[in-house]
Amino acid sequence: MDNVMEFRNEPYTDFSVPANRQAMEQALRQVHSEFGREYQLRIASDWMGTGDLLQSLNPSNIREAVGVHHKATADLARRAVECAWSYFPQWSRTPAQQRAQMLLDAARILRRRKMEFDAWMVYEAGKSWIEAEADVSEAIDFCEYYAREMLRLAGPQNVIQLAGEQDELVYIPLGVGVVIPPWNFPLAILVGMTVAALVAGNTVVLKPSSETPTIAAKFAEVLLEAGFPEGSFTLLTGSGSAVGDVLVEHPKTRFVAFTGSRDVGLRINELAARAQPGQLWIKRVIAEMGGKDAIIVDANCDLDKAVEGVLVSAFGYQGQKCSACSRAIVDDKIYEPFLDKLAARAKQIKVGPSDDPANYMGPVISAGAQKTILAYIEAGKQEGRLVAGGGPAQGDGYFLPPTIIADVDSKARIFQEEIFGPVLAVTRARDFQHAIDLANDSEYGLTGAVFSNDPEHLRLAKEQFHVGNLYFNRKCTGAMVGAHPFGGFNMSGTDSKAGGPDYLLLFLQAKSIARKLS
Repeated sequence: MDNVMEFRNEPYTDFSVPANRQAMEQALRQVHSEFGREYQLRIASDWMGTGDLLQSLNPSNIREAVGVHHKATADLARRAVECAWSYFPQWSRTPAQQRAQMLLDAARILRRRKMEFDAWMVYEAGKSWIEAEADVSEAIDFCEYYAREMLRLAGPQNVIQLAGEQDELVYIPLGVGVVIPPWNFPLAILVGMTVAALVAGNTVVLKPSSETPTIAAKFAEVLLEAGFPEGSFTLLTGSGSAVGDVLVEHPKTRFVAFTGSRDVGLRINELAARAQPGQLWIKRVIAEMGGKDAIIVDANCDLDKAVEGVLVSAFGYQGQKCSACSRAIVDDKIYEPFLDKLAARAKQIKVGPSDDPANYMGPVISAGAQKTILAYIEAGKQEGRLVAGGGPAQGDGYFLPPTIIADVDSKARIFQEEIFGPVLAVTRARDFQHAIDLANDSEYGLTGAVFSNDPEHLRLAKEQFHVGNLYFNRKCTGAMVGAHPFGGFNMSGTDSKAGGPDYLLLFLQAKSIARKLS
């Protein structure tokens, strides 16, 4: 594979171009025509139905079922792990170059079906056209990047050669992996964790989110078309309570890759740490568990750019990103002008069905999410001053307007707890050091940003702002594969650094080999 070109991020489609807009409208019509289709389970080469059905709804119009999926049982979960274990020796011996080529083929297929996946994202996840395009592009990036990374790690590694010896270090796969992705990046994160495990030579049991299983089923089609053998992965749709614990606790599960809430991540870590009868290893857990991300707005900054950066970070995809800004910490000297500009801009945001590109914000993912977010808003009204939003928006979906609550104390719930919705707490800082202290007053440490033109303040932030991904004078969302390896500190997870040169090492183990020369 000497002809593999240097990695480049996938360019985004420009929907202002009439031909691109028309292609997206056609994709939306095509995908809508497939609504209500039934999807069976597949374990190895066996397709089956359980009769226990999961309906995935369109959060912009809850009268529409995007897909209908058969749910797995605990026995089927155990069977999936056993099948993955049986196929692991064969898959692990498949040359890394072949696995990497399959991954490059998967990227090519995703690129060909890009508009279709954009459309599925719009309908099942409630993403705007632009947010859907970014999600699919990131999925393509993961395929391209990890294929190249596997080729690098499969080659000779740089170790010292002792006199009279031939010394080498090789990386070998771990075994059976359980991959549990979230609904908010139902393609990008699902793809990233899954293909990293597969290209490293592991077999995978993939349990997608119950909110977005159709997107997962469509990606399973891509993997099969790209040449990944049926035995190399299983897509196991089902509830976490029914099959999640079974998959994590199975003695033949070697590792778990998870992205989701802090509480679920901690439970997975606890279950995985408990050795089961017959288990031969300490299970590895790769976890990304959310955040309570802050943007510091310094007195010495471009105020308009800061307002726009906070607005996009807080309300892009309805605030349903682990990297979303949910705390704006603003220097006292510019607090009121910043707040006035921010509230005015937030009130201009259009909220409505995601298939209409005129709407910047679509729905939140579910009725349960909407109820939880509204409860936080009510608590926030008691903890601060409501300046924008404050209740549900009209429509046939789970719509909420952008909500801003000012004058929030650092001990308030909406300052400390992850809300995962379009709710922003704004807090006043005495000076820059106080702003840093407030930003760090969190059990999380995922992303953060600083808007400042003061070089000394940026230096202090670089040194003291304790997050895994820190950005200066730009939004705190939108990490790019290769440029911004992604993962956080503290309760934000194991700092996995997805999309970076360390990531595949989480799915491999090193073997040192020394040969005595005569």
